[in-house]
Amino acid sequence: MLSFENDYSRAAHPSVLNAVVRANEHLYSGYGSDELTAQAKAKIREACDCPDADVWFLVGGTQTNQVVIDTITPVYAGVVTVTSGHPNVHEAGAIEFSGHKVLTLPHHNGKMDANELDEFCKTFYADGNYEHMVFPGCVYVSQSTEYGTMYSKAELEALAKVAHRYDMPLFVDGARLGYALTATGSNLTLPDLARIADVFYIGGTKVGALFGEAVVFTKNNTPKHFLTQIKQHGALLAKGFVLGAQFDALFTDNLYLNIARNANVAADRIREALKAKGYQLTFEAPTNQIFVTLDQPTIDRLAQHVKLGFTEKADDTHTVMRICTSWSTTEEEVNQLIELL
Repeated sequence: MLSFENDYSRAAHPSVLNAVVRANEHLYSGYGSDELTAQAKAKIREACDCPDADVWFLVGGTQTNQVVIDTITPVYAGVVTVTSGHPNVHEAGAIEFSGHKVLTLPHHNGKMDANELDEFCKTFYADGNYEHMVFPGCVYVSQSTEYGTMYSKAELEALAKVAHRYDMPLFVDGARLGYALTATGSNLTLPDLARIADVFYIGGTKVGALFGEAVVFTKNNTPKHFLTQIKQHGALLAKGFVLGAQFDALFTDNLYLNIARNANVAADRIREALKAKGYQLTFEAPTNQIFVTLDQPTIDRLAQHVKLGFTEKADDTHTVMRICTSWSTTEEEVNQLIELL
């Protein structure tokens, strides 16, 4: 049985596993106060061309989104995202659980429009009763988006400009950042992102790590007592050196971007094959997530041989399914899938 269900089905890249094995031969202090973690942070700062960046390692995407949003958002405010945004759909109300309402805008193939964000905020502050309402307190976007699309450098700059106009930080969820940075047509680099965003994270869980995300604050804006607040959210790992070892490996010899590029090369081949065979792509997306609208007989036929991801119903007889490649997808797996199509 083939699996193109997600990009985290395989445990970790061999270099990451070897790094953890090597770390196991030594004793390290806890909670990220060790030399492996310090070394990994230094490599990330260098990759971001941001020597003053403050880097923190957390265990997973939902924990990271909840901790960051809760600590950068005023207690009286909410987080602005699009309707398809992860905090609004697939995080089981984790953001509301921490006390912040999710305020939504329409999405455009997964993306937020800067003009709509501006209009949303302008309308809020024009309301004579806004003191009785939930303030827009921070802006959340993901790169790449939940639909596999990606923001250009200019689009992120426009969002940051609007967010800052209304005294809001821009937070970029980078669970699949490696795939966005290495996709065909991407004009955004890690240093660009460090310059534009107030805080972002570099996803490891979906890009070669056993688990873990690297949160990067770029404007000397780390929330006060951030380590304490991470622990308060139940997200502080005692064996922090395990995270440090993994990211040290991922940011050695450009491994992170090299293995991410593999997923995009595989996805490009699959997209070309789908088009050649007459399949209907739900929309164009250049990264490792491919969305295709299938009828039920086709879904049933493919399900005998390959796992795909359910996205949403298109109509009574068609469903949008996701084909997801990863850093570990092999050429043989791609060939087998193309034959099945």
